[in-house]
Amino acid sequence: MSQIAEQFDTPCYVYSRATLVEHYTRLAEAFAPLDPLLCYSIKSCSNISICKTLAECGAGMDLVSGGELHRAKLAGVDPAQCVYAGVGKSDAEIRQSLEAGVGWFNIESEAEFENVSAIAKSMNLICKAALRVNPDVDPKTHRYTTTGKKETKFGVDIERAKSVFEQYGNDEHCILCGIHVHLGSPIYSAEPYVTSLRKILILIDELDVRGIKINMLDLGGGFGADYESDQTPLASEYAKEIVPLLQDHASKGMKIILEPGRTITANAGILLLKVLYIKTSGEKTFVTCDGGMNVMMRPSHYGAFHFIWPCSVKDEHVPQRRAKEMDLPDLIMVDVVGPICETGDFLAIDRLMPPVSRGDLIALFGAGAYGMSMSNRYNSMPLPAEVLVDQTSSKLIRRRETYDDLTSHELNL
Repeated sequence: MSQIAEQFDTPCYVYSRATLVEHYTRLAEAFAPLDPLLCYSIKSCSNISICKTLAECGAGMDLVSGGELHRAKLAGVDPAQCVYAGVGKSDAEIRQSLEAGVGWFNIESEAEFENVSAIAKSMNLICKAALRVNPDVDPKTHRYTTTGKKETKFGVDIERAKSVFEQYGNDEHCILCGIHVHLGSPIYSAEPYVTSLRKILILIDELDVRGIKINMLDLGGGFGADYESDQTPLASEYAKEIVPLLQDHASKGMKIILEPGRTITANAGILLLKVLYIKTSGEKTFVTCDGGMNVMMRPSHYGAFHFIWPCSVKDEHVPQRRAKEMDLPDLIMVDVVGPICETGDFLAIDRLMPPVSRGDLIALFGAGAYGMSMSNRYNSMPLPAEVLVDQTSSKLIRRRETYDDLTSHELNL
């Protein structure tokens, strides 16, 4: 890591190509009996090189904006292998997606369906759509990332779904032939998926009786990632519970789509930081780094845990696993904070770590998902660099921003 820091400076996101490929392959193999389309969730880590790496593995893309469609196309992804979700698709984004030939629109409301259909009609085009249905299942995750409950801005509740299909199921320009379900993220058990699928399969049967055929089922994403060692089930363990419920439908031609994000990227990336200062104030010791909530929002925004450890330590401090409580000698209790002018700018609170000094490198693990993609320029801090490691080579895939980059879009009147 010292070589990467010396070459590319810090803060810096560092990704492992081998890990990205391994995680994608595990999912593809686990769910192979369903012959699914794995649409990588671009929002989790949107760098074009990351998208291209996964596209080369066979991934489609899960989009939530016109900007993500632009990234997918630059990464060489066929738009027909993409699903487009999101509650606020603008007219311009819908037109761009129709022109590109996006495979499916995931529809969030009746009003959105009517708009997509009207725009498709005005362009003399036909598109396919899946209605996002909320099965009212609690995934037991953070309330900001819970999306499958009844009281959410996403989708329609399962009781209303039948009437939506009956009202719009025969539309000539927006063919409503699929169901989309996304419960939230991260989900550390297959149980919420099983519960929701049982409800959705009943709905599919009821629609079939009414002559409405569902030929695509998008299960969304949300599989967990190991922020602590062995925290989440293997892909095969999720599949063991999910595949039997869908195998018969898949064998009869139903297209199954998954939208994995963090389960592929989270543990494929770390955030490399440098210690600027050590300060003791009252009973608190602060380790101030050159990046904080501007480069990693998850701890301050979600209260999320990320394992943080110095890159170079004594033998007695080499961790055997990532955990909130580390049973090693001579650790000190610290708050790891950043340079941003906010009390809420922190990466870890009351964390036991080996002693560090000014200039030491520390690594924040599990940073590949919702790290760089949520980075911001608050306090006029330039965005960090991104590096992709492939075996023994390290390639810059996003250069560090300059001060000129910060102001290049502004008009100095």
